Amino acid sequence: MKTGVMKNDALLLMTAMIWGFAFVAQRVGMRFIGPFTYNAVRFALGAASLLPLLYWRRARGRQIRSSVRLRMRVGLAAGAFLFFAASLQQIGIVYTSAGKAGFITTLYVVLVPLFGIVVRRGTGIAGWVGALLAVSGLYLLSVREGFTVSPGDLLVLASAVFWALHVLVIDLYGRYVDSIELSIIQFALCSVLCGVTALVFEDPGLQGILTAAVPILYGGLFSVGIAYTLQVVAQKNAPPSHAAILLSLEGAFAALGGWLLIGEVLDPRSLAGCVLMFAGMLASQWQVITGSRKSLTPSVQDP
Repeated sequence: MKTGVMKNDALLLMTAMIWGFAFVAQRVGMRFIGPFTYNAVRFALGAASLLPLLYWRRARGRQIRSSVRLRMRVGLAAGAFLFFAASLQQIGIVYTSAGKAGFITTLYVVLVPLFGIVVRRGTGIAGWVGALLAVSGLYLLSVREGFTVSPGDLLVLASAVFWALHVLVIDLYGRYVDSIELSIIQFALCSVLCGVTALVFEDPGLQGILTAAVPILYGGLFSVGIAYTLQVVAQKNAPPSHAAILLSLEGAFAALGGWLLIGEVLDPRSLAGCVLMFAGMLASQWQVITGSRKSLTPSVQDP
């Protein structure tokens, strides 16, 4: 394996690890402030952290030139889906574990190819096999005796739908605008929407924000700013198959982080569900892994 490929794979693995451990930060942050307050601050930090990178790219003439109207239209659409995805995930994580939230969130890897049918980006047999495995895994992970499902799991599952829609927007229109500019716009819009919602439904205060400073800083600077930058750098030269597999490890790192840092434990049934879901993620990307098709799961934007 070439040194360059190994380097890019290492960056992608680091990205998945940062995103996975971010679920722990999100769980801890909820002990001190509300979900909308947490997201408002962390996405504001994420947008601000990308400003130096945008300046550096502009100074070297490396950004994609596009009209202000196009940038705003794509940024606002992506930001709206990001708001719903991040909000549902953040509320849901209060009622479920970091590991379960991580694995359920990564269902977007399966949902994107399936939703792609609507925009004439059809999926093959691998996509349907992946969906079946993922649904089976989700059943083992979330459904308990009496066919009960945790409200938190349902909210995180709903967030996976919006993450998938968000990815589709980026896939369809992201190539026409600069990626850093797009990210700043969508992160800023998500922050504003979360801030307004927090003022209506929560009681955001400076003391609570300061108490939750560590998880907020991790969620904003590391999960949004640093991890996004690492992903952009790595995916320029990384094979799509490597990116699909390594970024899917986000759920595994979420479970590992929950166990190491806050003592969460997955029972054998839940572990079996995680294995099936991970197998479904890989199956849904099989055509990418074998090099026969372009991936429909590009940049996330899931911090």
